[in-house]
Amino acid sequence: MSLIVQKFGGTSVGTVERIQSVAEKVGKFRAEGHDIVVVVSAMSGETNRLIDLAKQISNKPNPREMDVLVSTGEQVTIALLSMALEERGLEARSYTGAQVKILTDNAYTKARIREIDNDNIRADLAAGRVVVVAGFQGVDEQGNITTLGRGGSDTTAVAIAAALKADECQIYTDVDGVYTTDPRVVEKARRLDRITFEEMLEMASLGSKVLQIRAVEFAGKFNVPLRVLHSFQEGPGTLISLEEQTEMETPSIAGIAFNRDEAKLTVVGVPDSPGVASQILAPIGDSNIEVDVIVQNVGEDGKTDLTFTVNRNDLAKAEAVLQGIAKNIGAEQVKTDAKIVKVSLVGVGMRSHAGIASKMFKILAAEGINIQMITTSEIKISVVVDEKYLELAVRALHDGFELDKEPA
Repeated sequence: MSLIVQKFGGTSVGTVERIQSVAEKVGKFRAEGHDIVVVVSAMSGETNRLIDLAKQISNKPNPREMDVLVSTGEQVTIALLSMALEERGLEARSYTGAQVKILTDNAYTKARIREIDNDNIRADLAAGRVVVVAGFQGVDEQGNITTLGRGGSDTTAVAIAAALKADECQIYTDVDGVYTTDPRVVEKARRLDRITFEEMLEMASLGSKVLQIRAVEFAGKFNVPLRVLHSFQEGPGTLISLEEQTEMETPSIAGIAFNRDEAKLTVVGVPDSPGVASQILAPIGDSNIEVDVIVQNVGEDGKTDLTFTVNRNDLAKAEAVLQGIAKNIGAEQVKTDAKIVKVSLVGVGMRSHAGIASKMFKILAAEGINIQMITTSEIKISVVVDEKYLELAVRALHDGFELDKEPA
C-alpha cells in the first residue's frame, strides 16, 4: 500500500462545498488502497481577514501573537475536512502543527522546520485513519506557536512526506501542472509531464509562482517526488523528481520564467580600485536588500560603472543607501531604472547542448530587443530587457526553441 501526502491550498478549501469536494477526492484515493495524509491551508481570504483584524488593534502587532492569531485559520479547515471525511464513512483525525509536533525555530512569522515527530501520524495511518494536518504552522522548543510564512503549507506537506518517506507528495492548486511558460502570456505553452528539482527550483526563483521555493528545496534535499495537480480537474499533472529523462529525450530547455518585479541601479564613475564593489554592495546587503544580477564595466581612466538589480519594491530604499555611498567613495552619480524585467531560459539539457545562449541572443536581436544585462548558470540563462518587450521576448523565445512541441 502506497503512502501519499496531499496538500490543498486556500482556493481548494475556500468554501464548504469545496471542502466537500476535497473530501470526495481523498475518499477516492482511500478507496484505491492508499494511505493518505492531507495538509490544508486556511480557507481563501481567511489569513488576510485575520491580519486585517490585527492591524485594527495595532500598527506593529507582536510577532508571537500574530502567529497565534493567523494559525487559527488552518485549525478551522482541518476540523471541517475531518468532519466531511467522517460523513463519508472515513475515519479521520485532525492535527494542528503543535499537536503533530512540527518543531521549528523561534523566528515568528517565518519559522523554519527543524524536525517532525511522526509517531501519532503513523499510529493513525496504521489504524486506517486519514490524517488531516494544518499547514503553515509549527511549534518551537518552548511550545510557542510559529508560522512558516506565506506559502508555508507547501513546505509543511513536503516536510511531512519526507518524514514519513511517502511515495509521493501531491500539491493541488489552481493550475493543472507546470508549464513551459505562463499560459496567459503564451497560449501555446505546454504542460510538462515531468521536470527535475533543479529546473523547478530555478523556475521558482526566477518568477514562476507555481510552488514555494522552500518546498522545492526541501523536496530536492530529501528526494520527495512532487506532483502538481489541479484541484478541480482530473489529469496527470507534472511530476517533479530527481530523475532526468534519458539523454536522447532530454530537451535543452524545460521552460521560460520571467520576473516583472525587477529594478536596476547604476553607480556611475566609481573609482576602479580593489574593494570598491564591496563598499557598494555590503551596505545594500546590510539593509536586507537582495541583489540579483551584477555587472561591472571595464575600467577606463581609473573609473568604472557598477550596475545591479533588486526587487522593484526595494528600489527607493536601495537608492537612498547608494546616494550616501556614492558620495563617500567619490562616484559621479546614481542612476535608477524601474522599467526592466528579467527573462530566463531554464533546462538541465543546457549542460550537454552547446549554442543555447547564441540562439537566445539571435532570437531577441531579430525582434529588435536590446539585452541590458546577462547572467548564467549551468542550467539557466537570464537576460534583463526593457519591460515593454517582456511578452514579445517570451513568445519569440518560446517559438524559437519550439517549446510547444513534445520532445522527440
